[in-house]
Amino acid sequence: MNTEIQARADGLLDKVHTLLPRIRERTEECKAGRRVPAETVSELQDAGFFLALQPARYGGLELMPQHFFRAQMMLAEACMSTAWACGIVAVHAYQLALMDDRAQQDVWGDSIHTRVSSSYAPMGKVEKVEGGFRFSGRWGWSSGCDHCSWVLLGGIVPDEGYRTFLIPREDYDIEDTWQVMGLQGTGSNDIVVKDAFVPDYRTHKQMDGFLGTNPGKAVNPQVQFQFPWAQLFIRTVSSPAIGACRAALRLAIKGANGKASNDPTKLAGDTATLERLAQADCTIDELEALLYRNFDHMQARLERNESIPLSERARYRLQAGQVIERCMCVVDSLFSSAGGRSVFLDSEIQQRFMDIHTARAHVANNPTPFLRNHGGLLLGLENSDVFI
Repeated sequence: MNTEIQARADGLLDKVHTLLPRIRERTEECKAGRRVPAETVSELQDAGFFLALQPARYGGLELMPQHFFRAQMMLAEACMSTAWACGIVAVHAYQLALMDDRAQQDVWGDSIHTRVSSSYAPMGKVEKVEGGFRFSGRWGWSSGCDHCSWVLLGGIVPDEGYRTFLIPREDYDIEDTWQVMGLQGTGSNDIVVKDAFVPDYRTHKQMDGFLGTNPGKAVNPQVQFQFPWAQLFIRTVSSPAIGACRAALRLAIKGANGKASNDPTKLAGDTATLERLAQADCTIDELEALLYRNFDHMQARLERNESIPLSERARYRLQAGQVIERCMCVVDSLFSSAGGRSVFLDSEIQQRFMDIHTARAHVANNPTPFLRNHGGLLLGLENSDVFI
């Protein structure tokens, strides 16, 4: 690992770590306000979190994905809503680095701290016109959108296929719709666009992301920006659950000790509790280790100027898609033995339970299509997923 990159990563992680107590103190404010508090966003900006995956030529830290996800999971131990919303906003710097440099200049030219939200469902009505497209539609789940001045939205270009469209704040409205059971503080409201013009250079073709033919390579050729875009985004909406599970495990241990009058020896007779805690600890460790291993393997191939085999990409996609369901098993098991206080609405372990179950509703966290695609590839069938 490049020592300069590692030093920047260590600096970011240290700064994020110092923020965790204040982020924990604001969890109720985050939940009640249904968005990440402005103070938290400002502190994360000052710490450099939103710059983690941003090109150095636009003031970014140019870290490896492994560093970014370590920071995101750290945030999730304090507040999963904060990790989810701010992690998604931060990862968009990576996609923007893959786009035409004119798009990067539009966003970061005036301020390197300009932030972008997203909603990738192909809900846009797209019409080709000279120089670009007319674009309209409504999208849900745009996490962190109230803290952003641009948005990336999905649409299907006639006779071509899927693209992401980059839209400035003056061309869209935000509608407050986020009334949900978990991840309440993510502010994942609706985006509405009415007949906006989008220049061609402010779009990102899905096939460029899949094939690695991104126009941003002309100005960002570093290894950091050669990972398949999909591999980063999918992990951004699953990895917060790992941090939330780690917090739930700590809460379960604390609660179990409390019920036993702080005498751990009394718990030895409750074999179910012992088994739940041990299994939770091992599952969390496995999920985190697998995340780092997959990105380490991809990085090693990229540094050798090798392509990442399709079979590996499909397997990594599946493994990312299985994270939430495995985390649900962990938090369900811990919650089932958390005691009577866990059912009250101010219960910390209940919040982790609700957050992780809400994350399962995101389309990227449904493992079924990825199981089928990977299984088909093992049998020699054609790949059916280009977002890998």
